[in-house]
Amino acid sequence: MGEFMTETQPRPAGARPSTETLERRRSITTETDGRPGPLDGPEAAVILERARASVDPELRAAVESLPGALRRIALYHFGWEHLDGTPAAGNAGKAIRPALVLTAAAALGGPAARAAAVPAAVAVELVHNFTLLHDDVMDRDTTRRHRPTAWTVFGDADAILAGDALQALALRLLAEDPHPASGAAAARLAACVVELCAGQQADTAMEKRAPGEVGLDEVLAMAEAKTGALLGCACAVGALYAGAADEDVAALDAFGREAGLAFQLIDDVIGIWGDPSRTGKPAGADLTARKKSLPVVAALTSGGPAAAELAALYEAPYGEGDEEEVARTALAVERAGGRDWAQAQAADRMARAMQELARAVPDPEEAGGLLALAEFVTRRSN
Repeated sequence: MGEFMTETQPRPAGARPSTETLERRRSITTETDGRPGPLDGPEAAVILERARASVDPELRAAVESLPGALRRIALYHFGWEHLDGTPAAGNAGKAIRPALVLTAAAALGGPAARAAAVPAAVAVELVHNFTLLHDDVMDRDTTRRHRPTAWTVFGDADAILAGDALQALALRLLAEDPHPASGAAAARLAACVVELCAGQQADTAMEKRAPGEVGLDEVLAMAEAKTGALLGCACAVGALYAGAADEDVAALDAFGREAGLAFQLIDDVIGIWGDPSRTGKPAGADLTARKKSLPVVAALTSGGPAAAELAALYEAPYGEGDEEEVARTALAVERAGGRDWAQAQAADRMARAMQELARAVPDPEEAGGLLALAEFVTRRSN
């Protein structure tokens, strides 16, 4: 965890939230009810658009440098080519992580630092997509960005190797960057990859364990490693390129980790109760896969009849196409307090993120871009 992170125990599922928590929950809503939050608007959209415009040319050039087959797979994955090799309009994602790199650099070092940090932002985006290619293989996900995943088209081995190549490209970009912070950024990014792998291994191992054998603390730690680590790394790398002091780098890392955990909590809520027309996945997809997501583990460890019912449902294999069973499982999670706990935790994590951000960037105007991005990722619907 980040150097300045406050260690507090999560509130047990079903416990009554405080008035302060309820107020924060009103300001951090998921879009499962269709209502956007106050900062999920033009400011974040502009920041993301600017980041994509800055990063895409160098990102595309890096991918184009790959040899034949690996290049083809990567271009398909990023949405720049169709399966037959013809050009595609492209859907390379929202660019949240490179936007964090560039916005953190600008907040602490101004426009010149932002411009200098573009190669680092590209490196972070390459690592992110390396993880996506590998995760899709391990999770057997068949859709990514509304098109078939790379492994379903090219096979497991080629998708894995393309992911490996993207990670190598990321480190090469930093190794070739003459900026004085590039070495520290490369070391931090490499350490982050190790943490990401450890988090994914923990997640995979948890899926093989019985529902009652997984604790809430360990699933929170796993979620931080899988999701929070790269968001924290992105912010820290931006701070490094701005020449920030060690304590500010650490605070921005903690900011990104807390915002990332809030992101994962909301993502897990969407995975159970999200609108399929917006998520692109069947309703209750995480439940049918028997994933031990944060709301589910919170519900399982809450005690009481609803928790026992949920454990029994999770012990049994899912009946293909049984929508009634999915609805019954989702209701058990909700009755056991899993949904309320996850939304309250998301609000609490965002509050911690704001505290960390204020340590490194006390001027609200300078911190505004990072705040807008943090608010954006916790109001996503897909």
